[in-house]
Amino acid sequence: MTRSLIAAACALALPTLASAETLTLYTSQPNQDAQQTVDAFMEANPDITVDWVRDGTTKLMARLTSEIEAGAPSPDVLLIADTVTLEGMAQQGLLAAYDSPEAEAYDAALYSPDGHYYSTKLITTGIAYNTGAETVPTSWADLAKPEMANLVAMPSPLYSGAALIHLATLTETDGLGWDYYQALADNNARAEGGNGGTFKAVASGEKPYGVLVDFLALRAKADGSPVEFVFPEEGVSYVTEPVAILKASDNKDAAQKFVDFVLSETGQELVVDMGYIPARNGVASPEGFPSRDEITLMDFDPAKALDDAEANKARFAEIFGVQ
Repeated sequence: MTRSLIAAACALALPTLASAETLTLYTSQPNQDAQQTVDAFMEANPDITVDWVRDGTTKLMARLTSEIEAGAPSPDVLLIADTVTLEGMAQQGLLAAYDSPEAEAYDAALYSPDGHYYSTKLITTGIAYNTGAETVPTSWADLAKPEMANLVAMPSPLYSGAALIHLATLTETDGLGWDYYQALADNNARAEGGNGGTFKAVASGEKPYGVLVDFLALRAKADGSPVEFVFPEEGVSYVTEPVAILKASDNKDAAQKFVDFVLSETGQELVVDMGYIPARNGVASPEGFPSRDEITLMDFDPAKALDDAEANKARFAEIFGVQ
């Protein structure tokens, strides 16, 4: 190739290279889910490349805090486990407000009123029970009945973020409250570890009943595990894997496109393909899951849950006699 042809080729390529954007994502999604999300977004937005970092929410927040203190935060977008964490960041002025046009398809309770974060899925907490159990519970109150003594397992809010949100939700619900947790403790409910340990206890029959996130039970049931799942009549607590834009981002246009994508019908169908309940209204749930309109979401205030988090942990530890 002659020098003139090389120069012409470079001149044609330069505008394309200049227009390309790189977006940095921090996410707590499982690796396979994160890769699916990124691949689908880049397919829809071929001019944007996504670099992503995956870890647990606690570790990601520790990393981000260190970066912020050093004056060099890396991510443009966060896609992490719960709204309480992002509410804390919003109150610190670390998140950009964005009015996504996709929000009109979502219940107002599922996103920040100022547009600081948006829920992308529903991971609800309900009741799992072993198919060999003598009775089928239909409500949260059933787990606190005297006949349930020594039969219930649950994840600890000292360990599990979803369990802490569950605690914040139920203790603010009329007819349950802290009296409910006291009754569980009096019944010697086992409260330790995370959802994985609770699932194993229920599936093995060690504890016939458990407080559990929906997808663990419903996926296992579909694979032949001897478990069933109940969405209690009072409703369910939930975490939502919200998405947010970091205020310090230099790529806000690309970040807004990412937010719009995961909230779009296409993005929510991807959530369904991954096996989760979509947050968007009008999108069908995965096979074996109830539809959105059949699920009652209990009232939840992320700001109050954030304010009460340490006090809630301390009171739970006192009631259950744990450190």
